[in-house]
Amino acid sequence: MKLFPAIDIYNGCAVRLYKGDYSQMTVYSDNPPLFAAEFAAAGAGCLHLVDLEGAKLGTTPNLETIKNIISETSMYTELGGGIRSLETIETYLNIGVNRLILGTAAITEPGFVEKAIKEFGRDAIAVGVDIRDGLVAIKGWTEVTETTCDDFCRSMEDVGVKTIICTDISRDGAMKGTNRQLYSDLSQKFSLDIMASGGVSTLEDIKALADMNIYGAILGKALYTGAIDLADALKIVKEDKA
Repeated sequence: MKLFPAIDIYNGCAVRLYKGDYSQMTVYSDNPPLFAAEFAAAGAGCLHLVDLEGAKLGTTPNLETIKNIISETSMYTELGGGIRSLETIETYLNIGVNRLILGTAAITEPGFVEKAIKEFGRDAIAVGVDIRDGLVAIKGWTEVTETTCDDFCRSMEDVGVKTIICTDISRDGAMKGTNRQLYSDLSQKFSLDIMASGGVSTLEDIKALADMNIYGAILGKALYTGAIDLADALKIVKEDKA
């Protein structure tokens, strides 16, 4: 299992939200590239970035910050937040992002995911499914649709998506543990590479997810508060793979 330490960006700063609520935002650093460098120094080979402003606006307001992060590290980098056009995907790929995560557009623009995969390939495109009470949320978690998680994942699998990043919003930033049952169910139902996001707050969470043989897990607030030491977490994953 791969571990992806996360940097959520708002107004050029590294921040965290509580349960996806923009009014409950904690600013951790005004120097996100430094955070990325620290993750790399701890041994991380992957990085998960989210442009929180982009997620709401559908634009690229933190492009320069993202460019600076990528220039400071050689980690495999994926990015989500407001990616709703082929032009935006190309912009980010051109600055060195390895994989783009489509979210809102996957729901609101039928055929867009399929076009993106055809244009840039399965490895460059992932899809994020953000879940609130079993239903898919969009636009930076500010709107909840009537689409269920299972229906969404099935439709993505059908159009050739390889990787799904699934976030249980109720667990995100709450430090209450990840929704292990959700990820176990998804890994059994679909042939997708499943990445767990939201509430991964202990080394026990990481061990349990690794035992499911899912593709990856995203670490956010637990790293920022010191609840999880990244180097220790990486040791668990490597031990499981040995």
